[in-house]
Amino acid sequence: MLLNKNIITIQHPESIHHTNGMIGSLTDWELTEKGAMQAENIACQIKEEFQDINYTIYTSPLKRTRQTAEILGKELNMTANLRDALKERSLGKAIGKSVQWLKENIENEEKTIFDKCFSDAESRFDVWNRLLPFYNEIMDSDNENIIIVSHGDTLSIFNIMWLGLDPEALNDIDLSGVSGGVSFLYRKTCGKRIIKRLSDTSYILPF
Repeated sequence: MLLNKNIITIQHPESIHHTNGMIGSLTDWELTEKGAMQAENIACQIKEEFQDINYTIYTSPLKRTRQTAEILGKELNMTANLRDALKERSLGKAIGKSVQWLKENIENEEKTIFDKCFSDAESRFDVWNRLLPFYNEIMDSDNENIIIVSHGDTLSIFNIMWLGLDPEALNDIDLSGVSGGVSFLYRKTCGKRIIKRLSDTSYILPF
């Protein structure tokens, strides 16, 4: 029999690149002061709502996600596990550049998940392939309660994976979130997978 799975995903809150017109991607931006406070609010509300549950936390190692996970871990009294699979998508030569620079210098229009905006960038299919072993690991593990802290595009891909859809589904649909959004995913013992709430931003507010 399958185990129940209770997975909370958190898209990191406000980062410096949200305020200065720069690209996120693999550039190692930190949270803003506002973003750190939003992370504190998320952590406090999750602790209050799920007082009797012990979670295993996984996070992208980039600063903005790692800081979010560390704030969460401090509140929940646990240490986050760093996973490269949860990093944001690499945009190649656009890393460290502005959003405006990307618009003016993009090499290829991304029409499918296999396309790359730059020759040295990752496609969304590349992200799918690096995320899949991690996904299989947590789904096969004995951990029933998991928190994942990651980035917008990576979590969009994770959501499609969670629903059991093929990666090509990303050519036609997306389940994207917003900064600071908290999502709740459940798998029943019968195998049915549910997204109960998607990118709930009420958690970034004080309660």
